[in-house]
Amino acid sequence: MNLPDSIMIFLILTNLSLLASSRLNACIKTVAIQGIIVGFLPLIATKCPLTIYSYLLAILIITVKGILFPYLLRYTLRSVDVRREIEPFIGYGASIIIGVIALIMSFWLCRHITFPEPILSYTAPAAAFFTIFCGLFLIVSRVKALTQVIGYVVFENGIYMFGSAMLIEQSFLVELGIILDVFVVVFIMGIMMFHISRAFDHIDTNKLGESEKKG
Repeated sequence: MNLPDSIMIFLILTNLSLLASSRLNACIKTVAIQGIIVGFLPLIATKCPLTIYSYLLAILIITVKGILFPYLLRYTLRSVDVRREIEPFIGYGASIIIGVIALIMSFWLCRHITFPEPILSYTAPAAAFFTIFCGLFLIVSRVKALTQVIGYVVFENGIYMFGSAMLIEQSFLVELGIILDVFVVVFIMGIMMFHISRAFDHIDTNKLGESEKKG
């Protein structure tokens, strides 16, 4: 097994871990690990000799996804005083089953798609699709707004993984713009969760309507 396949399998395991965990702090650590691994992809997903831009992009992604995003999420976690996702819309056992089915479907789908050569590895497109699915699944199946933000970050990681898998060359400025957009979204959602927690004493998105009616 080569290095890209090993990396993709590890990323798949991080996604399964996110689906199975109710502890928000553990989810944040997993997203941080995933962000660091994704940050190294520009160094191995290139057909050309490595340049200063490749290293700068890798450093930027690792800093933002592996350090800055987790720091903001931990800060928000301490601010809202929430530790676990207690009652998700879909239970954790069912989430794992759905995740395994989605993983099998991702590999099945990629077997029936003809990708342009060369690609990073034959495991990479399926891992990217699975990561995108897990991000969307966390957004729609979890109650806490913080977990939904984590899902958004995972979803963006999947999109970036797919671009890396296809060895798509993008300019440094384009990548920087994408990362800054995600940073702004995460930062704004963190502020919103803090104020929601102060106003409603919780960050359960399904209870906001109930609180508003009671008010």
